[in-house]
Parts: sequence; structure tokens; C-alpha cells
Amino acid sequence: MTVKTPNAAKPDPRRRLPAVGALCEDPIARPLKARYGAAALTRAVRAVLSEARTRLAADPDAAPTTGALLEAVEARLADGVRETLFPVINATGVVIHTNLGRAPLPPEAVAAAALAAGYANLELDLVTGRRSSRQEHLDPLITEMTGAEGGLAVNNCAGAVLLGLAALAEGAPVIVSRGELVEIGGGFRVPDVVAQSGSRLIEVGTTNRTHLRDYEMALADHPDARVILRTHPSNFRISGFTSAPSLESLAHFAHAHGLLLVEDLGGGALVDLAPFGLADEPTVQDSL
Repeated sequence: MTVKTPNAAKPDPRRRLPAVGALCEDPIARPLKARYGAAALTRAVRAVLSEARTRLAADPDAAPTTGALLEAVEARLADGVRETLFPVINATGVVIHTNLGRAPLPPEAVAAAALAAGYANLELDLVTGRRSSRQEHLDPLITEMTGAEGGLAVNNCAGAVLLGLAALAEGAPVIVSRGELVEIGGGFRVPDVVAQSGSRLIEVGTTNRTHLRDYEMALADHPDARVILRTHPSNFRISGFTSAPSLESLAHFAHAHGLLLVEDLGGGALVDLAPFGLADEPTVQDSL
């Protein structure tokens, strides 16, 4: 008589992988721990072991050696400290490209940045020895170049509009033409920026035509409005049957009704770019 016994279940190959602690304490891993730190080493070991388990689930014969696992750990640690910014060649045809860092710094600016990268009188008055404001280094330059009464620098135009509306509107309604409710690069939308400033957006006019009487009707319905926002559409254009108040007429209207006019120029050019083929870019000086 022949007796058949059931086949013994094969052991799970993933159980042959070393434990996280054992791999971290391996003599080969000690230099990695000294260089990258215990926490970073542990994270890398766990990630490598997780990937190994996934491979073994698909192919039980693909069990890695301890040496191979530690090589993968070292590669992951090295990749984690690698620089993420690299010089590139701008062959896009767009001179001031947002995705490529906008305008390259001239050598003089690079040298000045390197000089100020150490200890500097950023917020120290060297005459009195007391604390000062970092804006004092930039404010005189902005006022001299643009004719403005004051100036400060933020990260981008969306940030400038957000801070401007938060400071000037203080939650009151902000009036904007529908033809200027644009979305710029990076997903910044004018309605979202207004909302994030804590203000309520009041749309006037139509996509292609807005008149001063539209602003008058909006103000009659919302007498608590404090700001009119005028947005330069940047590289967005509507042609044909269009109309919009000029900056001058809108400024006169705002001031006559006790409102503040905030203009988002988009690019913020400080020199006339017409000689370089960019005739439609307004300058800060012209806006003021």
C-alpha cells in the first residue's frame, strides 16, 4: 500500500531577508551611519528592504545578498544628498523663462550675492549699533529707480498682490474686471489670490468689454469696497470687439470715489523693452 503525504509548503522567501536592525548594524553599514546619520540610514534600509520584498513576491528566486542590499542602501543615501539644481541651456525661445529661473544674474550680481552670503549688516545700523530693517537696503533703490514712495521685495507677483490686498483691502470687497481674471504660470489664479487675501471678489463687465460705468454700478452695490484691482493679462490677449478703461481714467475714478487702485503688472519691467521686440510690456515707472 502506498501512502501519499501532502507537499510541504515552501517557506516564504521574504523571510530570508535580514531585519532592519541587523542590516543597520552590519560592519559595512557603519561608515554609512557615520556619514549620513542613523535616522537616514534606517530610512534607506527600510526602503530597500521594502523594494526587495516586492521583487521576491513576484520572483521567489530573486533573493538579494546582504552585500547587494547594502549597495542599494548606499546608492539611495547618495542620491538623497545630490544637488537638485543644475545649469541648463535655454533653447526654448523664451528669454525670461519662469521655469528656468527667469533672468540670469550678471557677474556683478553674483559677486555681490557671494560677498553678502556671510556675516553682513543685514539688519544692523552700523552707525548706531542698533537693529534696523533689511528693507532699508532695497527701499531707497526702488524709490530712486521707479519714483515710488516706498518699495519692498517678495517672491513673485502673486505674492505681491496677495500681500497688497491683505494690507489695503483688509477683507473688504475688491473690484476686478472679468477680462482680467486670468491664470498665470504655476496655477496662480486672480480669483484665488483675492480669496486667499481674505477679500471678496466683485466681478464687473464682460470678458471682452468693461466700462467705467460697470465699476460705478459695482460700487453702488458694494459701498464698502476699498480696492480696484487692475491686472495685466501678460501673454493672454483678447482681440477684436474689446474695450477697457485706461489706467489713467481708472486711477481718476478710484481716487474720486476714495478707493485705492492696485495694479498687477505681471512682469514688473523697470526698463523699456520695446527696442528688444517686447513693445507691450508696461514699466513700473509708467504705471506710477
